Amino acid sequence: MFNLFNKRKSIVDLKDYEILSLAICALDEDLKYYDNYVSNFIIDYPETSKLFKKMSSTKNEFRLKLLNLYKEKFSHLINFNDTNQVSDFYKRKPFWFVKHNSLEVVRSEILKMENVSADYFYFAAKNSKDIDCRHLLGDLAKFNRDLRDKANVILTKIESSKSGKDEIVKDKRQFILTWVQPGLAGLMDGSVSTLAPIFATAFATKDSHTTLLVGLAASIGAGISMGFTEAVHDDGVISGRGSPIKRGFASGIMTTIGGLGHALPYLITDFYIATVIAMFFVIVELWAIAWIQARYMKIKFTKAVFQVVFGGSLVLGAGILIGGG
Repeated sequence: MFNLFNKRKSIVDLKDYEILSLAICALDEDLKYYDNYVSNFIIDYPETSKLFKKMSSTKNEFRLKLLNLYKEKFSHLINFNDTNQVSDFYKRKPFWFVKHNSLEVVRSEILKMENVSADYFYFAAKNSKDIDCRHLLGDLAKFNRDLRDKANVILTKIESSKSGKDEIVKDKRQFILTWVQPGLAGLMDGSVSTLAPIFATAFATKDSHTTLLVGLAASIGAGISMGFTEAVHDDGVISGRGSPIKRGFASGIMTTIGGLGHALPYLITDFYIATVIAMFFVIVELWAIAWIQARYMKIKFTKAVFQVVFGGSLVLGAGILIGGG
């Protein structure tokens, strides 16, 4: 059993049976990645799932060759059960992180996986003193290169096919429904709805500290409210909008950010300087909203600017009039 308190070895310090054991361990981990991808995408993105299935099957065949060689030459137990036991071994991005990226990013990730593996095992082959191990590790490096090229060819075919293109369109649509729409709604609510209470307080009190407290309360309170509302009002099953938890986080966080943008300048004790900076951030927030609408919602930028700036100006004006009245 590996002890975390033991000093981890470097690849240059490994013996032949340890290098071969490490290669087997790396293949085991890669197979786990691929099989997780297969399961994760099989329902919504079957073409991409097929690609990972082919990669997994091909990689498993080579893994069996390594296991047979290890058994013939060394016969004893596998030395490594975790690639983290080697200090300079390459690191994979966590599966949970990769799967939440766009489908295009996930597809390209496998090319990076095989490229990194190939570089590492070319290096491992140079450090092996046993001729059979060195030969097989060199083959493993070439195998990873070939697998990368094979995946590239398959990806090109998938991306040029109707079903493959449909998967990308579906993935982008799901990203917009799950993340962009709730986040945009939150940013608009946080940026616009908090204008009135924050600037009403600012012009009524002309006190930065009081305005900051009101701004924090309005921003955080609105964020909690919007996030909770988004998460509980629609489970995403009928609407197809995706995970309510993801949508809730997107809406709640962006609502809070939208309000904090023009609340935090009041950390500055000079009221007038803080107000000028806060108004500058209001302009930035409104333009950001218009850009997101144009980029993801396909609304003409000029129309989006007019809608957002006009609406925001009304709320800002109301806050200033009420506070200064």
